[in-house]
Amino acid sequence: MSGKFIMSLDQGTTSSRTIIFDKNQTIISKCQQEYPQIYPKPGWVEHNPLDIYNSQYSTAIDSMLQADISPSDIAAIGITNQRETTIVWDRDTGIPVYNAIVWQCRRTADLCEELKKDREFTQYVKENTGLLIDAYFSATKIKWILDNVEGARERAESGNLLFGTVDTWLVWKLTDGKVHITDCTNASRTMLFNIHTLKWDKKILEKLGIPESMLPEVKNSSEIYGYTDILGTKIPIAGIAGDQQAALFGQLCFDKGDVKNTYGTGNFILMNTGTKPAESKNGLITTIACAIDGEVTYALEGSVFVGGAVIQWLRDKMRFFSSAQDADYLGAKLMASEGVYFVPSFTGMGAPHWDMYARGSIFGLTRGTTREHIIRAALEAIAFQSMDVINAMSADINDEIGVIKVDGGASASELIMQFQSDITNKKLIRPVIAETTALGAAFLAGLAVGFWENRDELKNSWVLEKTYTPKMDRAEAQKLIKGWEKAVRCTKMFSED
Repeated sequence: MSGKFIMSLDQGTTSSRTIIFDKNQTIISKCQQEYPQIYPKPGWVEHNPLDIYNSQYSTAIDSMLQADISPSDIAAIGITNQRETTIVWDRDTGIPVYNAIVWQCRRTADLCEELKKDREFTQYVKENTGLLIDAYFSATKIKWILDNVEGARERAESGNLLFGTVDTWLVWKLTDGKVHITDCTNASRTMLFNIHTLKWDKKILEKLGIPESMLPEVKNSSEIYGYTDILGTKIPIAGIAGDQQAALFGQLCFDKGDVKNTYGTGNFILMNTGTKPAESKNGLITTIACAIDGEVTYALEGSVFVGGAVIQWLRDKMRFFSSAQDADYLGAKLMASEGVYFVPSFTGMGAPHWDMYARGSIFGLTRGTTREHIIRAALEAIAFQSMDVINAMSADINDEIGVIKVDGGASASELIMQFQSDITNKKLIRPVIAETTALGAAFLAGLAVGFWENRDELKNSWVLEKTYTPKMDRAEAQKLIKGWEKAVRCTKMFSED
């Protein structure tokens, strides 16, 4: 192995980032670039695939320039990515046939409802993919492209089109079209992958009319997939994991029962369930957490579609403030939201409710309501949504979750973290390195090339920054929770027709 650093490509929903780590997990450089969000219709979300790649490649080059290092200093590249987002492109030209359909997009909700009428198929999907039939996942997005883009189905059936989640697209571009692969974690988010046999599921493919020739080869999360040429230097691409599985790995949740909550565009709570998949009876999904040397680890997951994105909405659409950092300051001006509840289901509700038609709502407005009340309610909503998932997870395992490791942008908010601890009545711990998603991808790549020897070496590096413990009176917390539950019920009732 040569090279003193690991480069992590962190391709997110609203921006692309590159972070370079040294062997001590110190961040050497970090570059970030936002790219456009496309909203063709209400509930539809798209990205230009070339914006995704160009922004990611640009940050990779800038990160080396910032640190004054050359490509030969990079031992390996790890990739972590927004999951479920669907890209279909021409095998020969590399030109996408349509924009990337983003995980948040609800355009296939009606198709999913139609599929769910077949109860036998619905149960088959849950048992074999670990997922629920929902517009969130890639499968129906692929079908939509094949059914709605002129000539796409004919081209796919003749073998001319390729499908990939964002990791697949990046690897294909970085290797100049030589490598068409994904890893088990991303494959497990498509609703096309059998998490027991670890193969693409032919029954589901046939039901949806998706040719298997479109699909990438599925690999481990830590191995050398191919090489990218940067300024004449070949660098191995050696680690891939969907963003939330990468965060689970970056938080060193290697043991059964370990739980992490990432606060990003959405909130994502994952629990390591060991080498056997655990089925949820409370609205969570079963997913693959990691695959190394052929050994698969599974997880229970609850996905909240709109977490930190509600702050972005208040900034960009409502113009309540000019910087996302101001939200915490303005929200903290009040001791409470004073009966105002914000349910930010802009793109439907994820776990544990799974309502594809729900839309955002605000309750409890009075003549005395100010922007600070709405901001405070939005911040509290980030925590309330995670609470719903944590409660469902506790019910699934018939056990109280003890400690929750937190990370992501909103984990820096003192207001949200303390409120989260108060309403869940649980201890939260936050590491010094908050970039756990990028760090997880770096760990996977580094292990593959011998940059780090094993997982025990990584475990010794986790450093605690802060602990949050419950401070709110339980009666007061229960009162607030009842108000939230009422707001959720009202939101779901509004979407019923």
